[in-house]
Amino acid sequence: MKEINKKLQKNFNELTENVSLMYEVQMEKNELWSVYLNSFAEGTNNIYKVNKEHDCHCCRHFINRFGGVVTIKNGIVNSIWDFTIAGIFEPVVKTMSDYVKTKAIRGVCLKSENIIGVPKSLQRIEKTVLRWEHLNLTIPNKFVVNKKNIGEKIGEYSGLKEVFEGGLQKITMDSLLTVLELIEQSSLYKGNEWKNNILQFITLKNEYDLCNDKQKELFVWEKIGNINPIILKLKNHSMGVLLLDISNNMDLDEAVRKYEAIVAPENYQRPKEIFTKQMLEKAKNKIQEMGFLDSLDRRFATANDIAVNNVLFQNKDIIKVDDFFQEMEREVAVNPKKFSKVEEISIDNFIEKVLPTTTNIEVLMENKLQNNLMSLTTAVNNCKSIFKWGNNFGWSYKGNIADSSVKKNVEKAGGNIKGILRFSIQWNDLEKDENDLDAWCYEPTGNKIYFSNKISSSGGQLDIDIIHPENDIAVENIYWTNTNKMSNGRYQFAVHNYTCRGGKSGFRAELEVEGNIYSFNYNGPLKEGEVINVVEVIFNSKTKEFEVIQKLPVETNTKKMWNVSTNQFIPVSLVMYSPNYWEKKVGNKHIFFMLKDCQNPENPNAFYKEYLIQELAEHGKVLSAIGTKKAIVFDENQLSGIGFSDTKRNELIVKVEGKTKRILKIKF
Repeated sequence: MKEINKKLQKNFNELTENVSLMYEVQMEKNELWSVYLNSFAEGTNNIYKVNKEHDCHCCRHFINRFGGVVTIKNGIVNSIWDFTIAGIFEPVVKTMSDYVKTKAIRGVCLKSENIIGVPKSLQRIEKTVLRWEHLNLTIPNKFVVNKKNIGEKIGEYSGLKEVFEGGLQKITMDSLLTVLELIEQSSLYKGNEWKNNILQFITLKNEYDLCNDKQKELFVWEKIGNINPIILKLKNHSMGVLLLDISNNMDLDEAVRKYEAIVAPENYQRPKEIFTKQMLEKAKNKIQEMGFLDSLDRRFATANDIAVNNVLFQNKDIIKVDDFFQEMEREVAVNPKKFSKVEEISIDNFIEKVLPTTTNIEVLMENKLQNNLMSLTTAVNNCKSIFKWGNNFGWSYKGNIADSSVKKNVEKAGGNIKGILRFSIQWNDLEKDENDLDAWCYEPTGNKIYFSNKISSSGGQLDIDIIHPENDIAVENIYWTNTNKMSNGRYQFAVHNYTCRGGKSGFRAELEVEGNIYSFNYNGPLKEGEVINVVEVIFNSKTKEFEVIQKLPVETNTKKMWNVSTNQFIPVSLVMYSPNYWEKKVGNKHIFFMLKDCQNPENPNAFYKEYLIQELAEHGKVLSAIGTKKAIVFDENQLSGIGFSDTKRNELIVKVEGKTKRILKIKF
């Protein structure tokens, strides 16, 4: 027994060198002990008194506790019996080794002491004391833990194995390569922090996929002792959620939005469209297949591009300079308040009854209309239309959005835009503004909805709270989905500057009541702690009706935007519907007032998903990215001005001349 113990220990030391874990295989109690007893050659394990000579309680205890221990190196299972010895134990260790290797791994093996088994024992028989040696091993400290913690530690390793194996099975290689591409494009918030982990997981995934079923099991058990736990538990991290969503064919935008909501629910908005190399290749092939390559080059549209029947009003004489005093008069700032009681007219009545007899129009370019600035674009080449409405004309509002609306940015940030009442604010859109603005609502009960009290018993809720604006538009959003719990009375909406970080561009606000949208602008700096009352809504709980009362002060300072001055009357060259209402009627209708000398300094994007024909809609992200990269050459004769969507409440003060001169307030 001394020789077998010596070789057993030597083999064990070699097996456990440079491995961090040992394992035990699945066997019933005494199963391996029976194999041990039956492995002796005939005549080498004779009866001693009652039992066979090697039928020893101490050795049985050792084999039951430790005989099924193995290590795994490079996918190969190694048993503690992997050694050769001459004599009666030769067939025993060979049989034990072979038998253990047929069994599956049960789990990690940990012990609470360094010595396994009893090295020696004494037995008194009459006057003789016999000395017996037994199977035993000394194990290093790395496999020894406190007895109280053994079960917990073994459970932890089993959990790691399950999570790691699940990740290898459920996360597809395509999803890993897609996310890696997004990280390299800097299109994924905090994605670079995961790059090395994903690269390592890709290597492991490749190795795992090349294994057969038995090898896969061994691969996973071996790696849990050698790999960073972050990689092992990748499936359960925020990045794992993204990878699994992509693996399950979730829309890429939606998958990334979910990931962003986990890693930064309050202060992050994705800076640009997300697309992958594969998406780019598919879009390119589709565009080539359909003959649309020539349609990608865009330019500013001019008056000469527009057919007469697509124009509601045209004034070719506005280029002529009036006398000196009239020109100077236009440079005097006008306070919009002085027109608060002028005649009001709906846009439909204005188009139908006023425009036909009008010879000259001037609009009061109020500061609040800066987000209504827009440009008309068209194709450089004589080519097929890429748009649903069949012509080559498109439009883009200031800041490159198809329909200027705070609502779209709230939705993009994950806010609720569906319901009976919504108050949203937006900033960091006109220029860099890192102020921490807060949306507030004082309810009739005296309760205040704000960042420290986001959910009200009335059903109102603040669901977006931006603290540190980054490189994109910042928004906050308060909403009610129904009136069931709303109290009768006055709801006061305000904006509070919690922290001033030098921002000077103010904010835009939007109130939506039963589908009707009211827009507000505050275009000056806010002091730290300053509160601006924007709007009040009076709710009648009996009739379920709302009354809107505007509170935001009107700014009268003159600014220069797109080469036109605000709070002045600006001549109009053309009035027209948006191109999607020229021949066909597709989507939302817009009304454009093209302004004299209005010049867009931006690079407008001509391609939005909602514009594209059905065959290209799935490639909208790629085309939108193309639109931002393809420069549109500046043209001083461009058609730019202000636009109004028929889905959004607004108003415009105009001077009109025809048979008479009058000032009107157009209601949209």
